[in-house]
Amino acid sequence: MGCKKETENKVPLADAGLPQSTTFPKDSVTLAGTATDEDGTIAAYLWSQVSGPSATIIRNPGSASTVVKFANSGTFVFQLMAVDDLGATGVDTVSVVVTKPAISTLTLQPANNPKENRLVYFNGNDQSGVGPDLPISAWTNGGVPFNIRGILSFDLSTIPQNAQIISANLYLYSNPTPLNGNLVDANFGTSNAMFVQQVIAPWNTATVNWFNAPPVTVNNQVLVPHTNQILLDLNIDVKAMVSSMVSTNANYGFLLRLQSEVIYNSRQFVSSFNTLYPAKIPKLVVVYQQ
Repeated sequence: MGCKKETENKVPLADAGLPQSTTFPKDSVTLAGTATDEDGTIAAYLWSQVSGPSATIIRNPGSASTVVKFANSGTFVFQLMAVDDLGATGVDTVSVVVTKPAISTLTLQPANNPKENRLVYFNGNDQSGVGPDLPISAWTNGGVPFNIRGILSFDLSTIPQNAQIISANLYLYSNPTPLNGNLVDANFGTSNAMFVQQVIAPWNTATVNWFNAPPVTVNNQVLVPHTNQILLDLNIDVKAMVSSMVSTNANYGFLLRLQSEVIYNSRQFVSSFNTLYPAKIPKLVVVYQQ
C-alpha cells in the first residue's frame, strides 16, 4: 500500500492597503486591509503598530478595517496579520504620515484704520472721532470732568473660522507728543490702569457715540497695570479674545478704557491716523494654525 501525501497549507496573502497621510486637526485614519487564502479561509486579522514616534490607538485591531488615532505627528508603520483556518499567517505593512498644519502669522497695522474711533463724554454731551492721539483718559475741561474711551478693530477675515489661535498680541505705543491730558506725559496720574475688553456687537464709525457705544464682555478682558512711566509701549496678550472673535465669526474689536475713571489719569497712544510716528500705530499680530 502506498502512503497518502499530505498537501502543504499555503499561507494567506495579506494586503494592508495603500500608504496614507493626514494633517491635524484631523487626527485619525481608517486602515482598510484585505486578505485571501488560496486553499482555505481567513479566520482572523490582527493590526499592530510596527514603528512611529509615539503610541497610537488602534480601535479594532482584530478587524480587517480599523480606525487609528494619533496624538503626534510623524511617520507611522502598521502591520496587518491574516491567519487562515489552519493557522498559517501572512503579513503586510502600510505607512501613515501625520503632519501638523502650517503655522501662519498675520500682522495687521493699518494706517487710517477705518475701524478706529474714540468716545468722549463731556458735560452731559458726547462726541466721537479720530485724530493723531488715541487717548484713554479721565480729565477736565474748564473744571468740568469728562472721560475718553477708545474702540479699535482689525480685519481678521483671512483667518479661517476653524483655525487654532496660537498667539495674539495687541501693540499700543505711547504718544511722545500727546494732545490730551497735560499735553506732556503720555501716561499720567495715580490710577491709570486700563482694561482691554472684547466688543460683542456691531458698531458704525459714522454714528457711534458715548451713549450708543456697543456692549462689551468682561470675559477674557485684560487688565493693564498702572504705570508711573511717562512713555510705556504695550504688548498685550489678547489670544483669548481673538480666539473668540474668530471661532464665533463675531469680530467687533476691542474697547480701551481706564479701570477707574477718576479725573487726571490718562494713557495716550499713537493712533492709526498719526503721520509723525507711522511705526507706532496700533498693531495686532496673530499666529495661527489651520
